[in-house]
Amino acid sequence: MTTTAALELVQLTKMYGHVTAVDGINLKIPAGSYCCLLGPSGCGKTSTLRMIAGHESATSGDIIVGPKNVTDLPPAERNTAMMFQSYALFPHLSVIDNVAFALKMRGVAKAERHAEAKRLLELVDMQAYAARLPGQLSGGQQQRVALARALITSPQILLLDEPLSALDPFLRLRMRTELKKLQRELGITFVHVTHGQDEAMALANIVVLMNAGRIEQQGSPREIFNHPRTEFTARFIGGHNVIAVSDQTFAVRNDCLLLKRAGAAVDGPSIAGTVSEVEYQGTYVRVAIAADGGADISAQLTESQFDKANYAVGDRVLATWDPAIASLLNSSSSATVRPPEMVA
Repeated sequence: MTTTAALELVQLTKMYGHVTAVDGINLKIPAGSYCCLLGPSGCGKTSTLRMIAGHESATSGDIIVGPKNVTDLPPAERNTAMMFQSYALFPHLSVIDNVAFALKMRGVAKAERHAEAKRLLELVDMQAYAARLPGQLSGGQQQRVALARALITSPQILLLDEPLSALDPFLRLRMRTELKKLQRELGITFVHVTHGQDEAMALANIVVLMNAGRIEQQGSPREIFNHPRTEFTARFIGGHNVIAVSDQTFAVRNDCLLLKRAGAAVDGPSIAGTVSEVEYQGTYVRVAIAADGGADISAQLTESQFDKANYAVGDRVLATWDPAIASLLNSSSSATVRPPEMVA
């Protein structure tokens, strides 16, 4: 029976020559969590995942799975399994033999390993394709096979390296739902690397945003989105305006920014600007404003809000907001972060 485990990284560092890829990060992921390591290319998220898997050695620091320090153990002894971005299926082996391969390497008899592989193929709804070769499958089908193969050793932690990046947008949404469902059913810890904000928000109960080898901010998706602590977080997560007022910098959500005609009375902070773009987005209208101070900001209006004002490019407006919903940003990235809380 598959069990789960917590994961802890303690001052974990990875250097490639004189280049620091991961800079002394500390992270605790409770057992049974779905954690997404999020960030731009080169932020250290994939190096972190590969160190957890044992495919990269740590320069310093510790990796703890459950009660066990696995920092110096080979991948097969860590109670983890990794699903690679390329899926890495053996092209000459059938689907069932791909899934059963790790058990074959352990000396498990063919009948027994095929029975377990069949069970996992049923879990990912691929039992009908057991005899096919990987080249006869679609991208989404190959992904399911790769998932089943990763699960054959009953890992306590499943590591996923951008598993949805090779899929088309429609299939990516479908497989995103299936990944979350599978994680709930198995109950094991998932650690998923992605550069997609929407993907992390939809899947994770813990989001770890990385920047330049450090953890910029971590918490639940709602906490990260509603309460960014740095300008990097606000800009990377998206949906926010970064506004400087009275020598302080704030993040204000696009859908919380209100627009009024120039000269109108406002109750609260405001900045003047000129409408630079109007985009109809179906469920809302995006109005971009070139602020007088040089910043580019935008407001997300409902159709009824927009129709009442009917803003056009070149109009002078005042952008205002409720200060209670603005997030005061730190002047620089934070190297110290608090442990995440579990969020249902």
